Amino acid sequence: MDQAMDRAMDHAPGAPAVLDRGREAYEASLAAMRDYTGARDAASADQLWIVEHPPVYTLGLGADPSHVLDAHGIPVVQTDRGGEVTFHGPGQAVIYLLMDLKRRRRDARLYAREFVHAIEQAVIETLAAYNLAGERHAGAPGIYIADGRWQGAKIAALGLKIRGNGCTYHGVSLNVSMDLAPFGWINPCGYAGLATVDMKTLGVDAPLAEVQQALARQLIDRLKG
Repeated sequence: MDQAMDRAMDHAPGAPAVLDRGREAYEASLAAMRDYTGARDAASADQLWIVEHPPVYTLGLGADPSHVLDAHGIPVVQTDRGGEVTFHGPGQAVIYLLMDLKRRRRDARLYAREFVHAIEQAVIETLAAYNLAGERHAGAPGIYIADGRWQGAKIAALGLKIRGNGCTYHGVSLNVSMDLAPFGWINPCGYAGLATVDMKTLGVDAPLAEVQQALARQLIDRLKG
């Protein structure tokens, strides 16, 4: 990691702390998330981790490896999140959510649905700030473009791990300005032929750091206290 990583941003009381880890190998982030979650107790701070990854494909627990059609030398990593195969790479805003859901609801399992909805809404509001319309698709977690030439294309992916004690890790990725070709070498999220798009293709030329911060603020607004 470079010197900019692990900078903690100011946060309001009751809101998760935000740490900017910069560009980091996926395996390093995964190990750190597991370590933090495994060591935390009732007093441990909830955190959002902003990360940018080198190219990598990740597989969810129930993923079918055949959905990786041709990795073209990109590493394929088995993870413990939900969902199918997805791609992470430079120019993508990734935020991992290390949260204790039982702090918000005694029945963390029930609250998990609200948690996912809040994350998706944060993405929708972030896109709206750039005059892009995003929407949910029933039964297909993530956010999709709602209108125009790219209607139905996926722009954000979501995958979480929620442990029995209500603590979460993994998170959400929003495509900002990427090389989209690697998405064509998989069936994204298990769907053959699913179009994937980024904000730049849709006409928004915003710096990655700006979008990272915008998404983090939207998440904090929905997850604090």
